[in-house]
Amino acid sequence: MALKNKSFVFIIFFTFFSFFGFSQMDSNTIKAQFALGVNNPSLDGFVSSFEPQVVNFPSINLGVQYMFKPLLGAKLDFGYNRFSNSNNTAEFKVNYTRFNAQLVYNTSRLTSFLPKPMATFVHAGPGYTAIKPLGNYPQNDTSFLNAMAGVEFHYGLSEKLSMYVDVSYIYGFAKDFDPISSGFGSFNGNVLTLTIGASISLSGCKYCD
Repeated sequence: MALKNKSFVFIIFFTFFSFFGFSQMDSNTIKAQFALGVNNPSLDGFVSSFEPQVVNFPSINLGVQYMFKPLLGAKLDFGYNRFSNSNNTAEFKVNYTRFNAQLVYNTSRLTSFLPKPMATFVHAGPGYTAIKPLGNYPQNDTSFLNAMAGVEFHYGLSEKLSMYVDVSYIYGFAKDFDPISSGFGSFNGNVLTLTIGASISLSGCKYCD
């Protein structure tokens, strides 16, 4: 139920940003972002008989960003991660889903030495994580609060489109679970993600090149 409510809130915010006076805003004001990549879950988030692969695919991030000042803004984003067992360990797969509200800071004043098409942003904020084991342990789902922080490296292709690389770390505020009754196949640790994506302006002039 909590996940459905958070999904509804995310959709409302996205719709609001999508239709709020774009023609009168700078093209950097409101942007939609999507990215695809890989993840690395912390080993201590599993019970002792379970070990994840070092690199797991996929990691998917979707979000909308609003810059209320040239250097400072906020974004709401959704993330989906899948990780599974390494060789010679107990078989499992886990869906890791998160929602986060984050502050965004444009570091252009600190990175003025970079070429003009390039920009760097840092982001951080709280969120909510839902864990859903698959396969033999579907009943061992759990949820907890998280805190996420990361850095994005953008390269502008046009006034309305940039490609970017994002490196983020998601810290989970999860309680320890009982290894036998709720731990098998589940996860209560932290996740490192590396994604590559596109940032598309939803604001600005309607007829930009």
